[in-house]
Amino acid sequence: MKRFIKYTAGLLLGATLFSGCSKFEEVNTDPQLVTEDQVQVEYFINNALIGSQMDPHIAERIFVLYWKIAGRQQFGGGISSGGYNDGWSSDYYGGGYMGGWLNAINSGVQVAEKQIADGNIKPYTNNLLQISRIWRAYLMSELTDNFGPIPINAFQGVNPEFSDVKTVYYFMLEELKDASSKLDLEAAKPESKFDQAYGFDYTKWQKYANSMRLRLAMRLSEADPAKAKAEFEAAAALPLLTASGETFQVAEMPNSWNALTGVMTRQWNSFMLSATMNNLVKGLGGVKTADQVPAAMHANIKPADYVGLKFQDHFTMMTNDPTAGYWLDGLPNTIDPRAYKAYIIPGDFTNPEFNGYPEWDNTAETTVRNLVDAAGAVVKTLDAKYTWNAPVNGDWGVKGSKNQIRAYTGAVPRHANKFRNSTNKRIFFAPWETYFLLAEGAVRGWTVPMGGQEAYEAGIDASFAYWGVSGFASTYKASTDYNNAGTSVSWAHTVEPPATHTMKFTDGYTNTPGTVEIKYPVNNLYKNGTVRNDLLTKIITQKFIAQTPWLPLETWSDHRRLGLPFFENPAIENPLVNMPDLTAANYMTSNKRFFPQRLKYPSSLPASNAAGYAQAVGFLGGPDEVLTPLWWAKQP
Repeated sequence: MKRFIKYTAGLLLGATLFSGCSKFEEVNTDPQLVTEDQVQVEYFINNALIGSQMDPHIAERIFVLYWKIAGRQQFGGGISSGGYNDGWSSDYYGGGYMGGWLNAINSGVQVAEKQIADGNIKPYTNNLLQISRIWRAYLMSELTDNFGPIPINAFQGVNPEFSDVKTVYYFMLEELKDASSKLDLEAAKPESKFDQAYGFDYTKWQKYANSMRLRLAMRLSEADPAKAKAEFEAAAALPLLTASGETFQVAEMPNSWNALTGVMTRQWNSFMLSATMNNLVKGLGGVKTADQVPAAMHANIKPADYVGLKFQDHFTMMTNDPTAGYWLDGLPNTIDPRAYKAYIIPGDFTNPEFNGYPEWDNTAETTVRNLVDAAGAVVKTLDAKYTWNAPVNGDWGVKGSKNQIRAYTGAVPRHANKFRNSTNKRIFFAPWETYFLLAEGAVRGWTVPMGGQEAYEAGIDASFAYWGVSGFASTYKASTDYNNAGTSVSWAHTVEPPATHTMKFTDGYTNTPGTVEIKYPVNNLYKNGTVRNDLLTKIITQKFIAQTPWLPLETWSDHRRLGLPFFENPAIENPLVNMPDLTAANYMTSNKRFFPQRLKYPSSLPASNAAGYAQAVGFLGGPDEVLTPLWWAKQP
């Protein structure tokens, strides 16, 4: 009986940061413990798939404080203003990827390849090799979309060389293409429990691989359009992930602290509605709030032409958010019906989806807060019960210090309880994304299996079905109403909004009514700010809303790639230390330098692999900074 040799030594990137797969190494130190015949590839798949769900330590830092803030699915500071935390990234890059998930899945690939070469195979060994390659491609895409250049041939027992992002993408696309084509859909299966996503349903894995290829091909649309088109069209001709039962998702585990604990479970994180999401959903789709909320809230619904109370001394106006300076003392007249499902209205305590975190105090149930003067005396008391507001991120300066309601837990809509209590399924790829990708391909004139409008509306339908609001779909898809960003839903309605629209307001200090011309924002990142309501803007707007709350890395990536949808600038009542290009002179314009583009490499990397780090930075084409765009990101 042959002794099983160690196939992956892990990256030699420092004993503290980059350890190998410790359990795997432990069994290999004793030749009596395991042989080649006993090694099961499905164990490696299981470890990589479960580990990449992220335990609460990594999830809070990466999924919540990096992705969801950079992807504008929630209010927050830090990375949204150019900030960065080396410890968070070290845990993610080193302990998560190089010391864990990628190490495990690479082991799966290497073990399967050797077993096949030796003839030591089971009826499903080939398929496990292809599944390992598919999941490795996803994990590599996540890593490169965060940092940029990464190693392709890592885990060989030596410090690896880094590859530029283009090379990494070409490798991932080829892996997905080849692995998908080599799956035997009729082969026997191992125990389904070792595949928490699909239970080794090979047909679903193949569809996932093909749809992932669509995602990665479209990522190259601005940097490498010929390659993007060729790869996209080839993948679009194959079976794709288009049914709800094919969603790539992994069930969370309640009341635990492990990798299957929900990524949004930490009680001190509030998950408040972002200003970006608010601007996208308010007024969008023509569905009235009165048809969505209980009768007890109807008195709080405001007219469609009302913007709110104006508090210019307490709410920042140094941002290009179109309603900066106003606080809506009620509910919007119309709103995308998914909004009230994803984010629960403040004070809606009888709603089973109202989340009361943190449980150790009553901040979630407290809706009454004050605006004060410089001496701390109360200027105005506000009750956020049955209201709908979202604070702009950034530095609010003195105004923020006098404002006790703008980002208070009980005063802002927050994510529904089902996303907080670890009883849901984390989604990695859903049918709506396939459809929106096909719609974008159609708009670009690429060969796709369905028309642009058909795909676009199928994406909306798939998202509405997920949220249980399909009854509103017909009204919604026909709507020509503009949201705060100047975009409508109807595919046939591409009329641009006027530069401004007249809205009523009330002076919050004197209760004096008035009217104001509210500007639709100018998104200079897309077509020089001249377009707000073309087909691509519609597609990416719908894709953003549908990807919330599970796919913030994708909403961030779409904005980095296209400048869509409209992201408001951080407030700059005081200059932002980590975003010096955003100033009092230009805050009404959009610029690539006003939004995070990537994560810096962990500090341990240059110390432990100086040559690799030098390669990586050289491939970046700029400094190792948060504001340096990746290769595929659209340049200003």
